Amino acid sequence: MIHTDKNQQHSVTYGQTTTCCASDDKNNAQGDRNNVGPAEHERGADAINMLQLFGPSIISFLFLFVGISFDHFFNVVFFTGWVRICWYLLAYAIVGFPVLREAFESIRKGDVFSEFLLMGIATAGAFAIGEYPEGVAVMLFYSVGEVFQQLAVSRAKKNIKSLLDQRPEEVTVIRDRSAEIVKAERVVINEVVELKPGEKLALDGELLSDRASFNTSALTGESKPDTKIKGEPVLAGMINLNTVAQVKVTTVFKDSKLSKILELVQNATSQKAPTELFIRKFAKIYTPIVVFLAIAICLLPIFFVSDYVFQEWLYRALVFLVISCPCALVISIPLGYFGGVGAASRHGILVKGSNFLDALAKVQHIVMDKTGTMTEGVFKVKENVFREESNRDELLQLVNRLESYSSHPIATAIHEFVGVVNQEILLQNVEEIPGQGLRAEAEGKLLLVGNFKLMDAYSISYDTNPENIVDTVIAIAYDNIYHGYLTISDRIKDDAQITIEKLNALNIKVTMLSGDKSAVVKFVADKLGIKNAFGDLLPEGKVDKIKEIKHNKGLVAFVGDGVNDAPVVALSDIGIAMGGLGSDATIETADVVIQDDKPSKIPMAIKIGKQTKRIVLQNITLAFVVKGVVLILGAGGLATMWEAVFADVGVALLAILNAIRIQRMNF
Repeated sequence: MIHTDKNQQHSVTYGQTTTCCASDDKNNAQGDRNNVGPAEHERGADAINMLQLFGPSIISFLFLFVGISFDHFFNVVFFTGWVRICWYLLAYAIVGFPVLREAFESIRKGDVFSEFLLMGIATAGAFAIGEYPEGVAVMLFYSVGEVFQQLAVSRAKKNIKSLLDQRPEEVTVIRDRSAEIVKAERVVINEVVELKPGEKLALDGELLSDRASFNTSALTGESKPDTKIKGEPVLAGMINLNTVAQVKVTTVFKDSKLSKILELVQNATSQKAPTELFIRKFAKIYTPIVVFLAIAICLLPIFFVSDYVFQEWLYRALVFLVISCPCALVISIPLGYFGGVGAASRHGILVKGSNFLDALAKVQHIVMDKTGTMTEGVFKVKENVFREESNRDELLQLVNRLESYSSHPIATAIHEFVGVVNQEILLQNVEEIPGQGLRAEAEGKLLLVGNFKLMDAYSISYDTNPENIVDTVIAIAYDNIYHGYLTISDRIKDDAQITIEKLNALNIKVTMLSGDKSAVVKFVADKLGIKNAFGDLLPEGKVDKIKEIKHNKGLVAFVGDGVNDAPVVALSDIGIAMGGLGSDATIETADVVIQDDKPSKIPMAIKIGKQTKRIVLQNITLAFVVKGVVLILGAGGLATMWEAVFADVGVALLAILNAIRIQRMNF
């Protein structure tokens, strides 16, 4: 007879860092005394910066406008000869000098054929043939384009800084029972930091207060408050929401989770996508070719055209040079990828480089772990089933003591169910058997705690059919007698099902691999709508499955914890790690890190990759088509400098606007 007792258990350099609230209060007070707050100071600084950026272009434009007015609308006697030349030279020098200086610096460093040199030759040539207004206009609009490019890059950097760089420079430390404000980098491990409501935590630590709520949006992209209890880890960048909290520091400032995230995103630009690398190589070959083609356009017709006029063909060559400037490609494509990395960071997804954005766009098959990916990874004891003649309490104490030798999440679930471990229980010859469970001796009697494979290995007879139990089962045998079992359940994540639906909508095949029992894996897979699921897999079994999938399918991504599944992550084309807040090794090994453990971020990351790739291809197509058409027209004498300006600066601006569009998209 079996007695059942059920017990249900209910994101380049990112500028200034922010200061802590005590410092902010001081700054605010100073701002109030001057009737100018920090926001006004920042707006004033932005206005000054914009004036510095656009000031030369505005002045040059005014000179150009007045000069064209004198040429065509007003009969000004003195505006001829050297006066006219000097007027346009002044308009040119205001915006042209920085470009010519860059051309000289590039030549000095060995990069002869740069876009700066192209602009210099084209505009100098325009002056040489007397086309002064057009020479000024080309340089003016090119300079305006450069300013807009600078603003776009600056904005992308600022967005990522505001999302990720939340580290206060100062913290309040409790020393000798008194509060002391010190620099965050001077705080050592095990010191106690006091955090007032509204303040950001500067270092990783362990909560000493009984309870506190935090805004974790800097790390996860989610603004929903996260309540922590005493002993739980809290991370740099979290904002204390209600009561004063005390935190024991566990890592120094430079090693905090947020510092590593910042370093990851800052280094992301060093990992170039194949498209980006190709464009850079292409530009180095393309630019000298167009220079020699321009020379050919100017000089070769002398042998084939009867009425050859040098000035006319030189003008065509100069138009050709202006059109051929590759800045639209060289700037907008990296900016598109950088925007993709920033957009992902805004949603709590860390992508380690533009090459991984490209890989995400091509993913055809997602292979995922079960525990911690599609389920919470937080186990609870659901049922405990013992024989009537068994001493339930004594056995549970023995099991609890034996599980104290294990770090598996199931051991934590048993501790929570049974209570405090009785350290007076003496166990000998404790051994963990991979894939089966634990064994030990208590008072000379064999104690076995694990799955039914462990029972079979020690020839323990049992009258339970494990195939009829959906949950994970922990069988218990003592003194060579089977006494019963515990069932352990793991809750499916709230957004797991919608994740699978979104992946199916993207035509991405999904496979689940797990070391858990097949019945449990099948139950979770059926509930989520995953057709391909395999359980009872050891690490080498997962490796074999990945090899098989890669052999038959396209690009494969693996989603797991990035630590236990390291061999599988290494084999996959792209590794996506869940649990960025829980494991430093995850951040180090994965290509993409999802910070808040939400599987719904997987299809979001893929959509960001696809959209980034789409924008980059749009920019490439736009640049080549427009430039190709105008190049042909220019070589045939049908395009003027004004069309050339649009083909160069206009296309560059359109490409830049298209590239930064991704940062405003919702996925």
